[in-house]
Amino acid sequence: MNASITAADLFEQQRERLGLRWVAGQRGADRLLEAVETVARRPSLAGYLNIIYPNKVQILGSEELAWLDALDSRQRWETIEKIIQFRPLALVISKSQSCPEDLRLAAEESDTPLWVSPRRGHELLNHLQYHLARTLAPRVTLHGVFMEIYSIGVLITGEAGSGKSELALELVTRGHRLVADDAPEFTQIAPDVLDGTCPELLQDLLEVRGLGVLNIRQMFGDTAVKRNKYLRLIVHLTRPSLEPQPRGLERITGELGVRRVLDLDVPMITLPVMPGRNLAVLTEAATRTHLLRAKGVDPAAAFMARHSHFLERST
Repeated sequence: MNASITAADLFEQQRERLGLRWVAGQRGADRLLEAVETVARRPSLAGYLNIIYPNKVQILGSEELAWLDALDSRQRWETIEKIIQFRPLALVISKSQSCPEDLRLAAEESDTPLWVSPRRGHELLNHLQYHLARTLAPRVTLHGVFMEIYSIGVLITGEAGSGKSELALELVTRGHRLVADDAPEFTQIAPDVLDGTCPELLQDLLEVRGLGVLNIRQMFGDTAVKRNKYLRLIVHLTRPSLEPQPRGLERITGELGVRRVLDLDVPMITLPVMPGRNLAVLTEAATRTHLLRAKGVDPAAAFMARHSHFLERST
């Protein structure tokens, strides 16, 4: 499903922060803005009054109202009619300025939400643009346990019964933090940033086979959970096949790969699950190794360079 937001939802979500008052067009509360509209349109989601490339939320500041007042009656009527015809999600008047009567009547007749805020225009622009962009950003739900390990977001994936939740529980006991279990939601809030959060229904909960549902916040305290984190690494748990497979360089470099999440390739490390292996220690080591690689330090590449240099000296 495409992400969307109604005028009523936007008003409720920003009413207290922006001090919004609904002065006209209450019947347009169900007016809908969908994410698909944001990619087919040239303008931004929210901005100052623009009748050439209209925004979905039109902000009217002092300059915009003064410009309307400077028009003759016919031009003013045509301009307001053109604004209304674009069917904006809402019109917002800044600094608690008095609403022009003709604009209020036009909004009321066309069911166009018209709000007034005490905030300045640039404050409205920043808040609304950020909120709408985040709400309508591409998002996906993945199966796994999302955690903060050594300050970075790590998604633990694997087949059912591979031990994801048990691994997460041990990592929590070692001082790391749980973000979401089972169905973390990821939103692409920037071209290279995936923000992971937990659905409200699953907040603070971790399901472990044999123990049932555990409340991590109540068991380990507030510091054991985190509201959101950027996804930087995927650790995939897999059961090795019974027949031995040729390893080659994987013995040196590890099983490295990437997984496509929305528009980003996220680094992925595969860890075989076998009896006697301490997966918590291995996951911590995988995270530390990823941090080193991000700094340009690659132990495997350094070893192979050292090996090549040794062979050259031997010949």
